Amino acid sequence: MEEPRKTERPNENDDAFLNGILRESPPQLIKWWDKFWAQINKIGLNDIAMRVGSALATIGLVGLVIWAMKGFFVGGEMVDPGTQALDPDGEEASALLPEYEGVAPVTGLSRSADSNTTAPAAEAQSRYDFIIYEVQEGDSIWEIAQSFGLAPETILWANPNKLRDNPAAIYPGQTLDIPPVDGVVQYWIEGDGLTAVSTFFDLTPEDIINWPGNNLSMETIGNLALPNIEPGARIFAPGGSRPFQDWTTLLFTRDETAESQIWGEGKCAPTNLGPIGSGSYIWPTIQHGVIGYDFTPEVNHWGVDLGGGKDSPIYVVDHGVVVYAGWSDWGYGNVIAVDHGNGMQTIYAHLNSFAIGCGDFTYQGDVIGYMGSTGNSSGPHLHFEIRSGSSRLNPHKYIGN
Repeated sequence: MEEPRKTERPNENDDAFLNGILRESPPQLIKWWDKFWAQINKIGLNDIAMRVGSALATIGLVGLVIWAMKGFFVGGEMVDPGTQALDPDGEEASALLPEYEGVAPVTGLSRSADSNTTAPAAEAQSRYDFIIYEVQEGDSIWEIAQSFGLAPETILWANPNKLRDNPAAIYPGQTLDIPPVDGVVQYWIEGDGLTAVSTFFDLTPEDIINWPGNNLSMETIGNLALPNIEPGARIFAPGGSRPFQDWTTLLFTRDETAESQIWGEGKCAPTNLGPIGSGSYIWPTIQHGVIGYDFTPEVNHWGVDLGGGKDSPIYVVDHGVVVYAGWSDWGYGNVIAVDHGNGMQTIYAHLNSFAIGCGDFTYQGDVIGYMGSTGNSSGPHLHFEIRSGSSRLNPHKYIGN
């Protein structure tokens, strides 16, 4: 007669995890487990049961880990992009200025996350007040405008007395007025008519009167042709625009004297002598390529800023005669202007020093000066322009890209 098969409990080496559970279990559970395992073993499913049990235990452990990590690393709430943002104090920050009669709502202050320019906290300011911003080393009007969510031309139009529509006129430590929205500043001139001024800015008188920051009203303004506005008062035209003022259209040619607000005491005596340009041009710097402002007429920058180190040589791009060599009164620092005798002139600005003077003949490739950072400049570079009469030409079309 065949002896009954002896039922064995699973060996500790079969599954350490299950044996650990059994050692910590009460006697009733152990007895139940012995009977259960004997049945499994009898029908030959012990191996399958061990694998299934191990798999379930593994799945449970992985789920536990995922749950714990989700709670630890993803504890913040998801924010609907369409909801209002909160300012640093936890208050709701409005994305739009409130409506007011005569002017549509306009987007308020915002900053680019990619900008290195730091905008002052706007919460301390009235939503119609200007912010005072101090220019930092390396700033440009593009970066400043981007940090406040404005167009670069607005920075120029908001600071007419400081920048004079010249984007290169900023310098570290200078303070600029930053409006809450795009627009134009007008310092009121006695005798101006509000209708004429608003038309010039492509607006209506109501657009200007109804801007709360101007502190005007239809009741107090009186006659639009002679409005009751204090002379010198800063009037903001929200959403307005205007042409740029051009201070530098007049140049010196070798045979006549011209005057412009860009020029100081460096103008040279007229002459009929000197070499005539070939009409072909070389780079004025060793380093080829723009490092700062490019040729950008839409913000009144009519040259290119070329790189190099301090005292790097500056080369004349074509034959000609020096018609200006001296300090500029318009932020260009030390400037040389060369007339090429064929209707073309070139300008070399921010020089550290000169290698040539008034009336000197110069031939393509001659060193005429050395790179610097004089005038309104954020670092050593050459501001280079090409002109034909009063027209400013894109240097990329003459000296390459």
